[in-house]
Amino acid sequence: MRHEGRFNHANPLDPDMFGLADVAIYNLIQPELFELAIARNEGVVTADGALRVLTGQHTGRSANDKFVVRDELTEHTVWWDNNAAMSEEHFARLKQDFVRHMRGKTLFVQDLYAGADPDYRIRVRVVAENAWHALFIRYLLRRPEFADLATFREELTVIDLPSFKADPALHGTRSSTVIALNFRERLVLIGDTSYAGEMKKSVFTTLNFLLPDQNVLPMHCSANVGEKGDVALFFGLSGTGKTTLSSDSTRTLIGDDEHGWSDNGIFNFEGGCYAKTLNLSPKAEPEIYAACRRFGTVLENVVLDDVRAPDFSDDRYTQNGRAAYPLHYIPNASRTGMAGQPDNVIFLTADAFGVLPPIARLTPEQAMFHFLSGYTAKVAGTEKGVTEPQATFSACFGAPFMPRHPAVYGEMLKGRLRRTGAACWLVNTGWTGGPYGEGYRMPIMETRALLRAALEGRLNEVPTRTDPIFGFEVPLEVPGVDPKLLNPRDTWKDPAAYDEQARKLAAMFNENFARFADHVDESVRAAAPKVPV
Repeated sequence: MRHEGRFNHANPLDPDMFGLADVAIYNLIQPELFELAIARNEGVVTADGALRVLTGQHTGRSANDKFVVRDELTEHTVWWDNNAAMSEEHFARLKQDFVRHMRGKTLFVQDLYAGADPDYRIRVRVVAENAWHALFIRYLLRRPEFADLATFREELTVIDLPSFKADPALHGTRSSTVIALNFRERLVLIGDTSYAGEMKKSVFTTLNFLLPDQNVLPMHCSANVGEKGDVALFFGLSGTGKTTLSSDSTRTLIGDDEHGWSDNGIFNFEGGCYAKTLNLSPKAEPEIYAACRRFGTVLENVVLDDVRAPDFSDDRYTQNGRAAYPLHYIPNASRTGMAGQPDNVIFLTADAFGVLPPIARLTPEQAMFHFLSGYTAKVAGTEKGVTEPQATFSACFGAPFMPRHPAVYGEMLKGRLRRTGAACWLVNTGWTGGPYGEGYRMPIMETRALLRAALEGRLNEVPTRTDPIFGFEVPLEVPGVDPKLLNPRDTWKDPAAYDEQARKLAAMFNENFARFADHVDESVRAAAPKVPV
């Protein structure tokens, strides 16, 4: 077995497991991977020097094809209601066939960190069949110093083979696509999908399993810090504005998607960003827009015009077009990926019913209720088969990535809110003036103004009302924001229709929360909406 690359690696691929690979190319840097991706016809260079790639039929996560191996480690620790199980026997056969499939292939190996805090990061080795996948994961995880690679010993291995097709009869899968996680072996196998997000989310899922045992809350959130050192977290599913709203030129970006909250403070799991590109605007999202036009950025399923410039308004491939780039492409990004304890925690939701206000303050108990509920609208294109926004509940604002029961993460969040005194806000970036199809999307500039007021502490002094159904505090006035917008009932043409929608949504919250009621204390159950009779 030959090992070629930028330098000789001290810890080559295990010959017993991966010895069938002809060439393993280690830790190539950005320009080298970029050039190889072009030479191998894996993508097209845009007019700005970015790399446009197409992922075929898989333009989003294949949520139904993800499995966790059920064994003695996971039997009583994994939330099986939410995670599909794979037997140890099926995984062993899958691993064997992955090894066989690697025969004769050139593989691109990246040795990286998941986690900025040295106290909690894990060492991840990613073995990719495509050069652009290696470039993607090099951006999305954290790059060790050159000297650290000589002694690198992986704690998690991810094998990404888009050309491998699983056999449901042999491997226990649902289809030919597979994302299989074995927490005991610290091994992830990904096959028959070119969607690069599967790699990063598999690492995130693994961290979500490991870190609670170290008293670290893993979070599907973005984070930034203000000039005065105040730290803000932004929770929300894809499409709710998590990346957009945290990329603020007046604040330093810690990260746009995945973080841990420990006694040390906040730390980013990643070293890059994976931003949605549909209708990306240089006016509304200047930092992200500029990053998408830089050399080496990976544009996933983005349409190019006649002069090879990206057309972010064209969704012919998918509404889930993405851009992957290193964090330093954002001008005000943190160099360390770490910050202190949070001052503000924001839950972003795209309310398809047009009921929730643009901003409301939550108590720690209400925060745990809404964290476990994870209400939003599933955005078109984020997952296969979703063609328009749909109301959904996703525990912890990231249920697909949560291997443990949501109450584990919810209790950790409530405890940290109490200990730090951080304020928690529910922010609706969805609809007002009516439900989806009748109302209109919340104006992003108003959302930014409300967030800025919250982060600067200006909402602490304004008069509020207590919502009669949801119980949270809603500001009555905010400088620069139309007061009518603050009360969604006032934005509807028919207030009685709003009342009916509010009752309907509250009932949906309570019906969904029934599955968690036995796992929380009475104070959290009391934070549920009160449905009028």
